[in-house]
Amino acid sequence: MSTPHVEHRHDNSHALGENATLREPISADGTPEIGKTYTVPARNGRAVRVKSGQTIRITNTHGTQVCDTWIFNADHLDEFLSFEHARASLDKVIPQAGDPLMTNHRRPIAEFVTDTSPGVHDTLMAACDLYRYKNLGVAGYHDNCADNMRMALKAIGLRAREVPQPFNLWMNIPIKPDYSIEWLAPVSKASDYVDIKALMDCVVVMSACPQDIIPINALNPLEVEFTVLA
Repeated sequence: MSTPHVEHRHDNSHALGENATLREPISADGTPEIGKTYTVPARNGRAVRVKSGQTIRITNTHGTQVCDTWIFNADHLDEFLSFEHARASLDKVIPQAGDPLMTNHRRPIAEFVTDTSPGVHDTLMAACDLYRYKNLGVAGYHDNCADNMRMALKAIGLRAREVPQPFNLWMNIPIKPDYSIEWLAPVSKASDYVDIKALMDCVVVMSACPQDIIPINALNPLEVEFTVLA
């Protein structure tokens, strides 16, 4: 009896599909023009280098869009913002302005400096992926945040071996008294933004979440914007 072929992958860096994210980096290596505003198109991702001491401003252009956000140590992508570790350090489920954002090495990679929104974000949910959409009944390929992260890094010549838990900016997942959750639209308004200050050289990856099956983007994925400030 022949043995079925099983593909063995040494990491989780491979996208399961493709969109324009792979072909449209902000620059060849992700270095931004300081002060220039860039767009993360709806359903796509972008990666940007943010040096220690610089601040990235991420803007919810329309107020209804979730932005999955990852922060990697630019020198060693195996170190990254990890909310499994950050929640233990902060004793909070959602960080607030002034809080450090901790890595899987339990050290601060960035500071959450400013938040003009009501402060409702999510740190519990994994990035949407192809398997999530299959479970929701989608046939064929659906753009997803996990692949957007992989492609955004690949577009600037980088690769992360895993898809960490993202900082789901403006995602509204309330925990009810019985510990169940809901999937609701954001409570932010147009032009709300967050400022995140890098405490080491970073690569920040953002995905304008393509979720259009449940109402976390008000069923209408749209673009977000970002600017790296000196």
